[in-house]
Order: sequence, then structure tokens, then C-alpha cells
Amino acid sequence: MAHLINSDVFLAFSTYATIVVLKMIFMSFLTAYYRITEKAFSNWEDTGTASKDPEERKKMLQTNPNVERVRRCHQNDLENIVPFVVIGLLYALTNPDLSTALWHFRVFVGSRFIHTVSYVMAIPQPSRALSWMVGLLTTFSMAYRVLTTALFL
Repeated sequence: MAHLINSDVFLAFSTYATIVVLKMIFMSFLTAYYRITEKAFSNWEDTGTASKDPEERKKMLQTNPNVERVRRCHQNDLENIVPFVVIGLLYALTNPDLSTALWHFRVFVGSRFIHTVSYVMAIPQPSRALSWMVGLLTTFSMAYRVLTTALFL
């Protein structure tokens, strides 16, 4: 196990996985920011921070397109970053070439940042779809390596 932790591939994976997980956590704060600035809350108790007037608080229990856009982006992160972390860890265990591994990790991280900017800023398609697809194909590429390494041992 110590040999894995000291490997350059594992250290690279740890770095890039940490970056995308932190980006995913940041989306929670972005959602909160939009909820507060748009005064659009899902729960009654959350409205108390913005107003004490019961009628005004009722109006704040609403969905807002900007809040929902950020929430959907965050949901997409959960659907893509979690598999990347799991498959990326398994991929790092297959002892891939460092340059190939770095290519996989960097392409995935870049695609997720482009996806987030495209989603939150409502940049016209196909920017968001292409960035999502690039990240997904990168994860599939790593999964293919994991499966072929495991099947042909």
C-alpha cells in the first residue's frame, strides 16, 4: 500500500480528484448564494433569515430559475464526479503510464469546469453537452483500462 501512495500516478489522481471534489462542494455555496440573493427558499425555516414578516416569508417559498440552474449543475457534478473518483482510484491501481494518467485526469477536470461555466452562465449548446461528453468518455476510458487489466491478469 505504501508503494501506491508514493506513486506519481496516485499523487496526481489525489490532486485532481481533490480539485473536482472541492469544486463540487463549492456548488453548495453557489446554490446558497443564489437562494439568498433571489430570496427563493425551499424550507420555511430558511426564510426567517431574510424576513420576519410571515406573508413575505410565504412568498419566498418558491422555485427560481437561477437557483434551479445551479442545483441542476450541482446534481450533474454528483452524477459525474463520484464515478470519476471511484473509477479513477481503480485506474490508478492498474499502474498506468504517468503521462496517460495525467491526460485522463486533466481532461476530466477541465471538462467539469467548462461544464459548470457553460451551465451557470447559460452558454448556448452544444458547449455544455460537449464538455459533459468529454468528461464521460474520459471516465469510460479509465474504466476500460480497469476492466481490461482485471480481465487479462
